[in-house]
Amino acid sequence: MITGKYPSLRLRRNRKQSWSRKLIQENTLSPNDFILPIFLTEGLNKRQEISSMPGVYRYTINRLNQIVDKALKLGIPMIALFPKTKNSKKDELGTESLNENNLVCKALQEIKKRYKNQIGIMCDVALDPYTSHGHDGLVKSNTILNDETIEVLINQSLLQAEMGCDVLAPSDMMDGRIGKIRKALDKNKLQNVQILSYAAKYASSFYGPFRDAVGSKSTLKGDKKTYQMDFRNSDEALREVTLDIKEGADMVMVKPGMPYLDIIKSIKEKFKIPVFAYQVSGEYSLMENAINKNLVNRDAVYESLVAFKRAGANAIVSYYADRIDKIIK
Repeated sequence: MITGKYPSLRLRRNRKQSWSRKLIQENTLSPNDFILPIFLTEGLNKRQEISSMPGVYRYTINRLNQIVDKALKLGIPMIALFPKTKNSKKDELGTESLNENNLVCKALQEIKKRYKNQIGIMCDVALDPYTSHGHDGLVKSNTILNDETIEVLINQSLLQAEMGCDVLAPSDMMDGRIGKIRKALDKNKLQNVQILSYAAKYASSFYGPFRDAVGSKSTLKGDKKTYQMDFRNSDEALREVTLDIKEGADMVMVKPGMPYLDIIKSIKEKFKIPVFAYQVSGEYSLMENAINKNLVNRDAVYESLVAFKRAGANAIVSYYADRIDKIIK
């Protein structure tokens, strides 16, 4: 509550000089606040630009050092790996997710061999990059199977953890998967592997460019509304987070980010748990295209990122992370 009144109180006095604005600013950004997503692709010596995401690329395993070196130089604490799996390797059961020679596993081994523990690695736990139908789980009679999917996710989690993943990030939205994954990790002496739960992941229209990037857009049959959250709901997000915390989540994710700042704020205020925001592909591409067409200036990126911090996010998954030095300046 503001005490005092005009004219003895003039709030503009504190805004008059840049040094004064710096002293009273409530939120700041640094590289410590970011997770950099990295897309993986098959082959050698490739750095493929993703047409729907200007300035974002897929990397082959032997060129990963280019982007990981950059992340380290910028001081980014963690990267997140997402594979573009060949269609020939996809099937209805997503069996490629359990292949120890899949793109994610090979990337984990390469990064850990080269960088040891200089940077954290987060891996997506879900089947959509590997299924021929594009869904995050197993499908039977047009129904996404919950419990049967969890059994596959447990094995995917164990494989990624054994290959060197530091933070498992189940993004599938199956009920009960956090508890079962945590129990399996602990049973297999992988108790120090962290779980970042996509606890509040909404069935959103902002995911299109990402699905292009991982190759699931053309294969997706139907929508994901029976397992991802309804964007009209907010109390439901708190119920999801409550369950995931009880089941052993170390951190929680809200996805998408910008349209759900209220959800980030509610979770942070209620649970006091580390909350991450995902500035998703649709948000990124809308902004980047607007900047490239001179509809808004590039300062809009900084403004959008500070909004996540202001809402209470501890960290931000953003495709802008590899340019954060320029954005902050």
